Amino acid sequence: MKYPLPLIKGSKIAVTAFSSGVPASLHKRLCIVIENLKEYGFKVVEGECLYENNCHVSASAEQRAAEFMTFLCDDTFDAVVPPWGGEFAMDILPLLDYEKLRTVKPKWVFGYSDVSTISTALTTKLDWVTVHSSNLMDLHPSESEILTANTIKWLMLPVGAHFEQCSSTYYQIDGSSFSKDPNFTFNRTELTEWKLSGNEKNSFSGRLIGGCFDTMMHLVGTEYFDIDKLHRKFAPEGLILYLENVEMSPTVFKRALQSLKYKGVFQLCNGLLIGRSSVLDRCGKDITVQDALLEVTEDLNIPVIYDADIGHLPPNMTLFNGSYAEVDYNKGKLYQSLK
Repeated sequence: MKYPLPLIKGSKIAVTAFSSGVPASLHKRLCIVIENLKEYGFKVVEGECLYENNCHVSASAEQRAAEFMTFLCDDTFDAVVPPWGGEFAMDILPLLDYEKLRTVKPKWVFGYSDVSTISTALTTKLDWVTVHSSNLMDLHPSESEILTANTIKWLMLPVGAHFEQCSSTYYQIDGSSFSKDPNFTFNRTELTEWKLSGNEKNSFSGRLIGGCFDTMMHLVGTEYFDIDKLHRKFAPEGLILYLENVEMSPTVFKRALQSLKYKGVFQLCNGLLIGRSSVLDRCGKDITVQDALLEVTEDLNIPVIYDADIGHLPPNMTLFNGSYAEVDYNKGKLYQSLK
């Protein structure tokens, strides 16, 4: 795996929205989190595809891809970071010049939701270590939740380092809008409880890969998320696949899981990490999201930890795609080795 250089004081970071941009009502929040990056001692450059959001995107696909490529190919930058995810990062996947990107130094790309659409492609096609984590817009300087507050800290670790993260104590369901309160920090009211399905083995290990299931379901088996290639690459450690559901109803979620099962994806994994679903009701269906998950995974020969700290009900663990990890269900811990 190709690790970007650890972030240090003086590191140069580009901020560009390759998916959804930031509307005017949220500009104050964006300015706060960018200033927070500067407080770390980073040099921040803001892209042109950032401060507008029309039809769910910051600019045309061609403009977003061109700006993203410009920053990625400029080796004075150490990270290229979106403010958050969105809907249509898939637009730019075929517009990126992966051959050219193989000739430049890897750069940190981090965040969750639609950010993972790009992160997974960069890991699959370029062997870059990318990061599924809290979004930039979450990184308020007053945020006290430890998983979120440590996001930048982990990006400052050198190759060969080891670190661990523990399950959160509480998570957020209902968060105030950043537009109403640009200084909002997480409103954690719900008790966190990781749960176990599958063969109920209490621990497993392997190389991490995954992201937002709403987009991953469309990428698995393509050149942008070639799970067979990753399985071969990560032998003998094997894979840990992590996924989280944003908008899929229980029935859509079940069909998506069944699709992975029929494609043999689960047979390539040592274990699954499933994040908390942000779909909290039945959506008029007769089953819940949890029912759907258990119906598909209860007969798997691998452990399945679900309701983990991944996804749209924060906080989020920081997961390095391509890094070696060990998951301990009993202790509620995830260990990572940057190797």
